[in-house]
Amino acid sequence: MTALNSDLFLIRQISHTDHGIRVQLGVNADAELLKGHFPGHPVVPGASMLQLVIDILEGALDTPLMLRKADHLKFLSLIEPGIEAVELEINYQIKEEGELFVTAKLSAETTVYFKLQGKFIIS
Repeated sequence: MTALNSDLFLIRQISHTDHGIRVQLGVNADAELLKGHFPGHPVVPGASMLQLVIDILEGALDTPLMLRKADHLKFLSLIEPGIEAVELEINYQIKEEGELFVTAKLSAETTVYFKLQGKFIIS
């Protein structure tokens, strides 16, 4: 299974609780996006990690979202193609009507690739 807007991430399992989502995934080494980012040394673009969070949240909540504010957005390590086991952990709370507070982390074992703390608007 692939993420909604990309063939980059291979989704293997999704679990959704009241205010949390966990996704087990891998990186598709043959994804077109990797051929141009960067030739000779492909890595997953940071924007794709953020888009993954949005895609998973929108799918789980069955509603379109727009990022309003990213209080903390950190790209901590490079994700190279062929990584077999990556986990996306998303926690969310509805703070005000139409606003979602989200924390997310993309990691594998002891390596953290990406962290987000931000607010989304339910549109």
